[in-house]
Amino acid sequence: MPGKSVLIVGAGPTGLTLALDLLRRGISCRLIEAAETPFTGSRGKGLQPRTLEIFDNLGIIEPILAAGGLYPKMRIHLGPLSIRMGSLGSSKPATESIPYPNLWMVPQSRTEAILRERLHALGGRVEFNCAITNVQQSQDSVDATFSNGETMQVDYLVGCDGGRSTVRKMLGLKLEGEAIDEKPMIVADVEIDSLDRSDWHIWPFVKGGAIGLCPLPNTSLFQLTAKAEAVGEDVEGVVLKATGHRIECVTWRSIYQPAVRMVNRYRVGRVFLAGDAAHVHPPAGGQGLNTGVQDAYNLGWKLAHVLRGGPDSLLDSYQSERLPIAAAVLGLSKRLHQTRSIKRGDATNQLALHYRSSSLSSGNALGTLLPGDRMPDVRFDDGSRLFDHLRGPRASEVATIGGQRILIRPDGYIAHIGVKHFGEYAGEPTQAIEGTVSLQSRR
Repeated sequence: MPGKSVLIVGAGPTGLTLALDLLRRGISCRLIEAAETPFTGSRGKGLQPRTLEIFDNLGIIEPILAAGGLYPKMRIHLGPLSIRMGSLGSSKPATESIPYPNLWMVPQSRTEAILRERLHALGGRVEFNCAITNVQQSQDSVDATFSNGETMQVDYLVGCDGGRSTVRKMLGLKLEGEAIDEKPMIVADVEIDSLDRSDWHIWPFVKGGAIGLCPLPNTSLFQLTAKAEAVGEDVEGVVLKATGHRIECVTWRSIYQPAVRMVNRYRVGRVFLAGDAAHVHPPAGGQGLNTGVQDAYNLGWKLAHVLRGGPDSLLDSYQSERLPIAAAVLGLSKRLHQTRSIKRGDATNQLALHYRSSSLSSGNALGTLLPGDRMPDVRFDDGSRLFDHLRGPRASEVATIGGQRILIRPDGYIAHIGVKHFGEYAGEPTQAIEGTVSLQSRR
């Protein structure tokens, strides 16, 4: 592979997001996946508002919205009675500053398919049935060996290969943390005979633990969740007895142990970890997939800048910014799992996550906005959205009505607030967005 390049190991949402971001910035990358075929299940079905903003920037928001829907309300079945409760997600109207305010349900396999389609449009592809077997690195490069005996040399390698990450093991790093449930869970995609699809159905008092059946949008499937021990090998029989509804077929299933674990380093030399390779979450709160996508989005522009000649020290900010985020999100996921609360509010939407303490953040406060915060959307007098102007590979500057200037990083976070016109950021030209905005009270 000629020129500067990156090897991405693992083609789930994290690896696909990173590959997309690098390709649109003109960086050569290779994306490999040990599995023989694409993932077919619904596992990470909840897309948080901040992730939707990233998908908007990557140019895939329309198919993502078309593929999904709002979270349904929960219906609790108590013998012959049933009670309709609230939803895990909100149904707020979009605002000027927050165009995607709600948790959006899309089966993970469909999210990955949309990301792959965009990758193909940019000239990239996923190499399936390609496993990494060895990694060696020097001061200047990384040498990788694959299961077919092929070798290649790249500038950087990123392990996005999940909770059982081969790359992480090769680095000698461990996922530290704890299991937060004594017994494993089963999650499966099933077709159910004559069950109403308008609600997320829960039978809380089944022997061995509750059974949940959540309708998956734009499919004929429900996502089944239950204690693995409660259903055993006879999933169909247990569900029929507990719910009165027959499973017609099971299209995918997985057993997992709810846990909160993470590594203590995101970088070892020229090798990085992202997504579940660096942190594993219980499904409560829908944080795992989303945190991985945002890992990739933080790392992508930094790798691109360094590969175009920027200082390698910029890559150290990936760990210093993302590791505290992962720790905080893991704590939130643990609390939600233990309390079983459906009242989430804004705690899980990831819009308030920030890099205020980062070495890349400087300047003054502007109303409630601080350097390191997510830049909110805003409309200009000509009707255009700020987010439309931010779509692309460069940092941007926008002027406020009060005479302040906001420097926005390529990943949409505020680098600096002040009166200075930067002209460039990290050694590269910024785009100056015409027009002025008022942001005193927007978040």
